[in-house]
Amino acid sequence: MAAMKHVFPVMLLAAAGAALSATAQQTVEAPFVSEGGDALFRTYCSSCHGRAGKGDGPISQHLRTVPPDLTQFAARAGGKFDEEKVFKIIDGRKPVSGHGGSDMPVWGDAFKQSGQGRGTDEAVKARIVALVEHLRAIQAQQAGGKPPQPAAPVR
Repeated sequence: MAAMKHVFPVMLLAAAGAALSATAQQTVEAPFVSEGGDALFRTYCSSCHGRAGKGDGPISQHLRTVPPDLTQFAARAGGKFDEEKVFKIIDGRKPVSGHGGSDMPVWGDAFKQSGQGRGTDEAVKARIVALVEHLRAIQAQQAGGKPPQPAAPVR
């Protein structure tokens, strides 16, 4: 009887732990299910680049290099948003000339290794394209309120 007295609390703790673990797993995987660029950005980019992409994320002040203001890609390129270059920067598996150091994670590898069928080349490309589209959408408006024009399509 005394042994049963100790078994119930252990079973209760195990059930609670399993429920918390399942909730945490769903939270981590949620951005992959929706594939939305905004959700992916919040999950993978905002801690460094900030929620609005301005380079002011909560850990930005602790990094060796301050993350760039991602809303200024087009402004820095004469009003053109180079989707192919941005794709390559995010992917990271083929370094882009002039991109700087290796402070940013190589998201192409991270997405490839994510497992459970999500690491296919098509799934990796879809996630990065969703991020590129999100970044295009948050570009600072040009004079006259026009969105930036794509410089090159993502292949």
